Amino acid sequence: MITLRLPDGTPREYPLGTTAADVAKSIGSRLAKSAVAAVVNGEQMDLSAPVPDGADLSIVTRETDDGREVLRHSTAHVMAQAVVALYPGAKFTIGPAITDGFYYDFELPEAKTFSEDDLDVIEAKMREIVSQNQPFVRSEVSVDEALALFADQPYKCEIIERVTSMEAATDETDAVDVAPGSAISVYRNTESFVDLCRGPHVPSTGLLGHFRLRRVAGAYWRGNEKGPMLQRIYGTAWESAAALEEHLNRLIEAEKRDHRKLATELDLLSFPSELGGGLAVWHPKGAIIRKLMEDYSRTRHERGGYDFVYTPHLANAKLFETSGHLDFYADGMYPPMEMDNGVYYPKPMNCPMHCLIFRGRQRSYRELPLRLFELGTVYRYERAGTLHGLMRIRGFTQDDSHIYCTREQLADEVASLLDFVLSVLRAFGFTEFTFNLSTKNPAKYVGADEIWDEATEALREALERHGLEFAIKHGDAAFYGPKIDIDVKDAIGRSWQLSTIQADFNLPERFGLEYVGADNQRHRPIMLHRALFGSVERFFGVLVEHYAGAFPTWLAPVQVRVLPVAQAHEAYAREVADRLAEAGARVDVAHADDQLGKRIRSAKMEKLPYVLVVGEEDLAARTVGVNPRGGEVQRGVGLEEFVTAFTTDVTMATTQALTA
Repeated sequence: MITLRLPDGTPREYPLGTTAADVAKSIGSRLAKSAVAAVVNGEQMDLSAPVPDGADLSIVTRETDDGREVLRHSTAHVMAQAVVALYPGAKFTIGPAITDGFYYDFELPEAKTFSEDDLDVIEAKMREIVSQNQPFVRSEVSVDEALALFADQPYKCEIIERVTSMEAATDETDAVDVAPGSAISVYRNTESFVDLCRGPHVPSTGLLGHFRLRRVAGAYWRGNEKGPMLQRIYGTAWESAAALEEHLNRLIEAEKRDHRKLATELDLLSFPSELGGGLAVWHPKGAIIRKLMEDYSRTRHERGGYDFVYTPHLANAKLFETSGHLDFYADGMYPPMEMDNGVYYPKPMNCPMHCLIFRGRQRSYRELPLRLFELGTVYRYERAGTLHGLMRIRGFTQDDSHIYCTREQLADEVASLLDFVLSVLRAFGFTEFTFNLSTKNPAKYVGADEIWDEATEALREALERHGLEFAIKHGDAAFYGPKIDIDVKDAIGRSWQLSTIQADFNLPERFGLEYVGADNQRHRPIMLHRALFGSVERFFGVLVEHYAGAFPTWLAPVQVRVLPVAQAHEAYAREVADRLAEAGARVDVAHADDQLGKRIRSAKMEKLPYVLVVGEEDLAARTVGVNPRGGEVQRGVGLEEFVTAFTTDVTMATTQALTA
């Protein structure tokens, strides 16, 4: 007999050779039906694997995030099996689960490319495989056996050779397929199809079926533009038909909210090809919103005791050698510029320059915490294939702060920052948050382990002090310190990573930063990196999609449009607009050059908060017809009555935002 511990701590005895599937059945038929994998001593494994004595065991069910990942990864394997069957000679590479879906990359024979029509054919073949209820059978082979098994699949062989030669999975694409160690795990569905994978997978293809292939895209092998161009098929998979349908409807809604489309329709900004990829120009209406965002940020930071600073857009390479960016972040930086007195780089971060400001003179403990703030524009080289409107861009502005404090002040300062971050996010209409604590990447960090441990514990303490639930992201920290990432959910339930708080013991050490303590001795400060918006551009893009372009009145670039019924009413329409402008409204007039109905429809397409119509009766009575966005039309509203109501609403909204 063996003894296993269930998630509630209950010990249970089972016969030797018991599998996780057996355990699920012993607990209940509903759990057994929903099970897709298990977690044994912290590691995911197949349901069919025997469980060792003394193990901690939990069952992974299909409706959980971990369960969906197993479903999606398994569905990706079925897609690869279908493609290989339909296109003899196809080479398959990697097929990971991703947020809300999966993909697989292929190289097709004779330079063939997939078309959208091919997706229906592939999907039909996948459903045939699902209907056959083929088991996923795991086995372990030696490196030589694996290379022989995949002799006609060069990309799989490259993964095997690359990982085993380094004794570790070096990036996430390797980690999908191969776990470190001498044995290589493979999965068979039939004798004719085998895939390289570390697993786990669902027990059989019959447990799949709620999937849809979405689109085809090009993808470079390992994201390297100099490497082979592959064909990538994206799909989505869910635990039920209802969940799949809900997701597909959400995708339709997301397409309507795409910030790139809305930015063009609403004349907010554009990405001219003459600028190059990943660079935007802001049109007047978009610039108004951006200015409001930046003015809001400045006001909040001024009230929060921050000192404003400005730094240049490029710096000598020596600065980034000192900071460590050239050692750990060079791939994300633009190429160097050879100048007459050295080598210069556009800055990817503001933090090294803020360290120079701190070091500019002797500091006392009485000045700490010292909070420096800058709306600083940075430049990062993102690969062309990863660019996505404002969400992934090469030049962007951060509402960037670096806070220098003592060790004793660290926990309180992080706790205060959490309050600050959440208040800003709430001010812009976000109410649901997820917190992640990212820890050290063992292969990419600077500084002593004990310093990392202390910094990580300070962030953990601040989260726990706030009573916030959080997940641990192992190995996801920046090279110089652990961090808290704060994700928000938008109006259609998508999650966006926006704000970040990072603790850093290392840059102060690298720059030799010191302050004189109460003991008259020199001490090293701790540095906190913190951005509330993350970047102004990305935050703006998320706002566009969150509100579907219908910004709250206090943020709308045009708050009120006045429409004269006919040319005879244009003078009064101008008078109404002038009165509103005097009260602080952003207002314009749509002259009576087109039919009134057409002008009203145009204003609604622009998602304006208020449309005022003025005609003959309004002229005599000094009233307006009020057509509020999403509200009931009101006729004969006194002009001063509307001005008072409008200014009261905007003032209250602005005040609430500033005091959120």
